[in-house]
Amino acid sequence: MKLLAPVAAAVAVAALGVAPGPASADELPTFDFADCPAPPANADPGTWRCEAFVSQGKLAIHDREIPLGEMRMTFSEGRVNSQYAQVFGALRHAPAPIPGLPGATIQLRYGGYSDFLSTADRRGAFDVYAVVRHPLLRKDCSIGTAAAALHTVVHDDPAVPPRIISDHPRTAYFGVVDPDLALPATAGCGVLGKLVDLRLGLPSPAGENTFHQTTYVQYKPL
Repeated sequence: MKLLAPVAAAVAVAALGVAPGPASADELPTFDFADCPAPPANADPGTWRCEAFVSQGKLAIHDREIPLGEMRMTFSEGRVNSQYAQVFGALRHAPAPIPGLPGATIQLRYGGYSDFLSTADRRGAFDVYAVVRHPLLRKDCSIGTAAAALHTVVHDDPAVPPRIISDHPRTAYFGVVDPDLALPATAGCGVLGKLVDLRLGLPSPAGENTFHQTTYVQYKPL
């Protein structure tokens, strides 16, 4: 992000003064701009662009690490009446297996809030919740909910500093981390919810969990 996105987080790499890196060193993903939201009707002409993210994520709960696999996110940003504005597009994440829980998967979904304007304190913030699936769990089983989402605030990951991959089109790579994500107990899981909580170590307070993303982002003028 500027996360990150997300998700996140976007990162305003263009403003960082980072020198372009060799594209040959990277296996670039395929970027999809189909979810790009259109600028608002009162948008300042020529100021809007869409950002398409392709991230690899992981969630650490205490000493348990859950690889989240690929996450894709889009949003548009620009100016309205000379003021910064943004419109969220979509978060797409395929269910990922949960280690230690055979047959169970976790899937992140957008929680209804995002702010990808970078500041000195963070790269971005957004809300998500995690759907947990297993044949023996109720279909509404989740960590957080759409009505009470998880609020993640992401910061630069020193291990993955931002860099420009290409200027044609503008493509960047960066890492973000949220070391302060609080995780509640599961909700809506049925009688086996307590077992899932026990296996995952939930609820888990801020400071005991870490959300990581490494992200490629490509920009498209709107």
